[in-house]
Amino acid sequence: MIEKFLNLTIEKKASDLHLSANNIPTIRVNGSLNKIGWKKSDSDFINEAVKKLLPEQKFKIFANGDEVDHSFRYHDGYRFRINCFHNIHGSSISFRCLDNNIRSLDDIMAPEIFKDLCQLENGLVIVSGTTGSGKSTTLAAMIKHINLHYKKHIISIEDPVEYIHESNQALIEQIEIGQNTKSFANALKHSMRQDPDIILIGEIRDLETMQLALTAAETGHLVFATLHTNSAYQSINRIIDVFPENDKNTIRSMLSISLEAVICQKLVRKKTGGRCAAFEIMICNSAIKNLIRTNAVHNINSSIETGSKSGMISMQNYLQKLANQNIIDPINAF
Repeated sequence: MIEKFLNLTIEKKASDLHLSANNIPTIRVNGSLNKIGWKKSDSDFINEAVKKLLPEQKFKIFANGDEVDHSFRYHDGYRFRINCFHNIHGSSISFRCLDNNIRSLDDIMAPEIFKDLCQLENGLVIVSGTTGSGKSTTLAAMIKHINLHYKKHIISIEDPVEYIHESNQALIEQIEIGQNTKSFANALKHSMRQDPDIILIGEIRDLETMQLALTAAETGHLVFATLHTNSAYQSINRIIDVFPENDKNTIRSMLSISLEAVICQKLVRKKTGGRCAAFEIMICNSAIKNLIRTNAVHNINSSIETGSKSGMISMQNYLQKLANQNIIDPINAF
């Protein structure tokens, strides 16, 4: 029965599928929710689906009342990332559909500066945005570009692993939280002893992971990581605010040295159907680094506006650019 819903999700080109006790199965297509049927799911059906989808160890965690993340390969080159959880009516599963045909930077219409960032030898590159904004797709495209063009050792730490990369020019090792390691911090701590050139952190969630990411970037590694923030300004504040007050000046100094770029993105509807990514891009030139170091982050938006020669662009200007290219409706640029 679960296969019917997964097949329909793929057929309708939906990004998400929601199976929830006492609710009608629902998919998300181009950002909008659509019910698929009329019959509400019961908790027994959801529980059976969870038991079928999760490994035994993870199912035990779920059965004890906790939420569980997992991913699995489906037929025809698709993968699904799932979160299994409990609500007041019973069990629920949220599916994110992932086409394992990893898109290139050109496919996602990424600016050329993204390819320049892939050539960096060290430093921290943050990709930010809300849930479902395409952060994982962008990072997968960047790793794909590196994999096709550079002989680098890439260690990717994810929860769960979403896109599966096959090593080409690069050597890629993917580590899944809960399956291959205990935590992001634990994997990151050990990864620096595994001779990586590039470390990808699926999500920075706590102080220890943030501290290790900055240390890795400062000690000669290129670090890609994601944050759930809506702008470059918010991303920098989020990083600094994680640390105790007494450490903030030290962290500002470290960040001004190691941060190379912040890419903030969201998905917008195209005039021809479907969605594309819109990007805010902040490149850490000397002016930006000075603003971070001197605690004048509130002026960063102005520097982005005037930093087009360095490859920077504000979200508003990027949306206007898409509208001028007739890719999106002008109303979506405001």
